[in-house]
Amino acid sequence: MILLTPTQFQDYELIDCGDFEKLERFGKYITIRPEPQAVWSKKLSNQEWDKKAHVRFVPKSSSAGTWQKLQDMPDQWRIQYDINSTSSIFFRLGLTSFKHVGVFPEQAVNWEYIYENVKRISKEVEKPKVLNLFAYTGGSSLAAKAGGADITHLDSIKQVVSWARENMELSKLDDIRWLVEDAMTYVKREVKRGKRYHGIILDPPAFGHGPNGENWKLEEMINEMMKCVSELLEPENSFLVLNTYSLGFSSLIIKNLIEEHFEQRASSAEIGEIYLQATSGVVLPLGVVARIK
Repeated sequence: MILLTPTQFQDYELIDCGDFEKLERFGKYITIRPEPQAVWSKKLSNQEWDKKAHVRFVPKSSSAGTWQKLQDMPDQWRIQYDINSTSSIFFRLGLTSFKHVGVFPEQAVNWEYIYENVKRISKEVEKPKVLNLFAYTGGSSLAAKAGGADITHLDSIKQVVSWARENMELSKLDDIRWLVEDAMTYVKREVKRGKRYHGIILDPPAFGHGPNGENWKLEEMINEMMKCVSELLEPENSFLVLNTYSLGFSSLIIKNLIEEHFEQRASSAEIGEIYLQATSGVVLPLGVVARIK
């Protein structure tokens, strides 16, 4: 089992976490947000948190809330991530009603993996075809595009896809294919069409809905999704990234799925956890990951 955490994200810092909250710096601004996995006590005092933070998210329901500004800051701002010394991607962040700001910083470890594998495959294949499912604001899509991929970006929420397009333009990239569609519906159709991809990226939520009300529940549907993905992924010169963030979802579940659907490549798969290291000393687990190349 592997453990992965970003180490080069200059515009992001997990300062502390605990008591079901996390204190984070995104660029110049520091946020306090809920974090259900932070079941331990904070390392820093509540006074230190409040003194550092620019804004705190105040939940009003299980899925929405408001932001309480503690210091002056804009509602939108920008950060960047340097994949290497020559390639950077940019994100427009914002204070949303559902506690997100527009980026999952722990995924930086996958952005580098995606970029490097697209570069690797490009030595054998001109413009490798990559599919990014549940693609959110597009960090993985930007990394694939920066590496030279022909990338299809799919998410079920139109506003989120528009946000990803903004990030593409900020990153001075172009020609990403945008789809607002249900992921399961799309992969089933691609299987019927006999399509193939050199890279597939999945970061599915625990629960979700397609644009036409289609239901997604991770535990019930991930096996069928992985079966479809195994039929879409090229057997050679290809890679897979699967990231799941769901309380209680074991890496052994992912291991079993990889062994079932990618039997010939399972022995070389990387399977483990992604986490963030807080400067206060504590570590925050943020999902189970599997990677195949």
